[in-house]
Amino acid sequence: MSRVLNCIVAVCPDGGIGYKGDLPWHPTRLNNEFKHFRRLTVTRTPGAEDKQNVVIMGRKTWNSIPEKNRPLNDRINIVLSRQLEAPPSGAHHLARDLPSALRLLDGPEGLLADQVWLIGGSSMYSEVMETPCPRRLFVTRILKQFPSDTFFPDISPAQFRLLPEYPGVSSELQEENGIQYRFQVYQSLDP
Repeated sequence: MSRVLNCIVAVCPDGGIGYKGDLPWHPTRLNNEFKHFRRLTVTRTPGAEDKQNVVIMGRKTWNSIPEKNRPLNDRINIVLSRQLEAPPSGAHHLARDLPSALRLLDGPEGLLADQVWLIGGSSMYSEVMETPCPRRLFVTRILKQFPSDTFFPDISPAQFRLLPEYPGVSSELQEENGIQYRFQVYQSLDP
């Protein structure tokens, strides 16, 4: 089965997605942006109410989530790590790499999985950008620059097109705590 791989990310103008193990704008909270992330990653396809969505993340992304919020509720949490021998406390599964995580979904666990969401970090995003399969990028464009040490790869117009609209995703300018941002959705040009 060819699954759509959904990436979700919030980026600064220079592509920054992290700084010292946290979001670049930390400690400022963007609660509505978090609600957007949660709504998208939890909402299942109509008719798949008996399944759960999957969130796949690298070990550093897992560690950046406050312990009280791990695992991400109502989602199957898969952590990628070549160093760990067992899933971190609270995670549902451990995989060595993205292909291994996707193979988990084709086994018995696959019967319980609806949508697949890749939530970070940088190397996983880079790998997905080059994976020949249907992909969607849900990008929150933070319209203010913050110091960053981790970056999202460039989105190639030869591989992705910006959709003019997407169901359930606002095209209006958002603002919280003096920070403006916009939601965008890109679709891969794969056949």
